Parts: sequence; C-alpha cells; structure tokens
Amino acid sequence: MTQLFATDMDGTFLRADMTYDRERFSRLYAKMQAQGIRWVVASGNQVYQLRSFFTDYPETLFVAENGAYLGTTTEELAVHHFSDEAVAAILPIVSALPDVNFLVCGAESAYTLATTPADYVTFARQYYHRLLVVDRYEDVHDRILKFALTCPPAQTDALVAELKTALGAWAEPTSSGHGDIDLIQPGLHKAAGLAELGGMLDIPLSAMCAFGDGGNDLEMLREVGTGVAMANATPAVKAVADVITGTNADAGVLQYMEHVL
Repeated sequence: MTQLFATDMDGTFLRADMTYDRERFSRLYAKMQAQGIRWVVASGNQVYQLRSFFTDYPETLFVAENGAYLGTTTEELAVHHFSDEAVAAILPIVSALPDVNFLVCGAESAYTLATTPADYVTFARQYYHRLLVVDRYEDVHDRILKFALTCPPAQTDALVAELKTALGAWAEPTSSGHGDIDLIQPGLHKAAGLAELGGMLDIPLSAMCAFGDGGNDLEMLREVGTGVAMANATPAVKAVADVITGTNADAGVLQYMEHVL
C-alpha cells in the first residue's frame, strides 16, 4: 500500500507555464489526508521556490536541492552541505568552463557574481526565490548544498561526462536535461533524501510512489516501491520506471494519483 507520494516538479508536476490544476490537486490532497498518505515534493530546486507552490497545504514535505535539504513548509529538518575544502576545489573548475553560467546554492540563499549576465540572473530568479548577487564567492558564508550550471542544451551530455572526470570525488554531476546540470554531493540524490525522510516518518522506500521525467530522478524511481515516469520523460527514465503515466501538460501525476486514491 502506498504511504507516500513524491513528485519532481519541472516537467513532471508542473505544466510548461509553471502552474498546476489547483482545484483537482486540492481534492486529491484531501483524500491523501483522509488516508494518512504523505505528500512530498522532491526537486532539484530551492526550497523557498518550492514552498511558494504549496502555501495552502501545510503538511507538504520537501526534499529540495536534489536531496541535500529536507524541510516542511516552515522549518528545516536536515541539511547536508559540502565541506569548505570541497567548495574551494569545485569553484575553479566550474569557473573555467566556457559558455556556462552557474549559481552556488546555499541553505540560506543562492549566489552568483556581479559579472553574471543580467538576463541569466532574471531567468534564475524563477527557480531561486532567494538569489544574491555578490562580488566574490569568498564573501559567502553559507552551507553550500549544490552548484547549479546552465550550458547550451546540445552540450549537456558531453559536459556531464567532462565534469565526472574533472571533479573526481568532490562532486557528482546530474542533469534533468535541457542544459541544466547540478553538481551534488556524492551519493546525496533524491532517493537518499527520500530514504532519510522515510526514516523520520517510519515509511520505507518500498511504500513510496515517486514521479519523474529527467536524469536526476533515476535513483528515486529505481528505489521506491512504485516509480512512475511521465510520458514526456527521457528514455532512460522510462526504462527504470514501473509505470508510465500521461505528460506533465496532461497532469499525468494527478491522473495516476486519482487511479491509486
């Protein structure tokens, strides 16, 4: 029996315009509450952005920053961050990449340099509601959770391969596709975050159902009891899923939840 639903957001739960069918979800949320099923958002995005989608649903739980941050709508439950040594090793590697813009993502805010193109900063603020522009990364005093890179989409796979070699044991690149690459702490992905959260809730991964569409959802869909891929998911994600639902445009997550509930 499913005791927890966990969903990725972009390309999965959200439509292309970053909205979802709130009336339909509200009915499903009430059913989850009545049946004691927990609702979790498992995303690479910043928790401050994710919370903005679920202000009316106080029991929502968050596995944010690709598993590094666990929290509720109001508080922090667990945070895993890079060591200062790791940050110092990663920054020069990322800074030297051509045609790449990036953010340094901390528990309190994300950060980018004053030299970062203004249009990229504007775009990034859609996903990072707390984003500070700084003169030097050395002036940042925060727990760093991940690095978020944006490259030309056609270069995504090649850059992931390049970074795996360049970063060694410092960080692990993972991509949701379309030019987005996150550098996460080794072994600290969405599945690890769900396992940790499940320990707090006394819910095993085998009793969870998770939805996803991109490369950073692979571990999560493999390890939960029921992994559900969107119809618009990458072939690799579909290959590891137990079920394929509709597209994000067709509210495939809500379709499948209605079937279960």
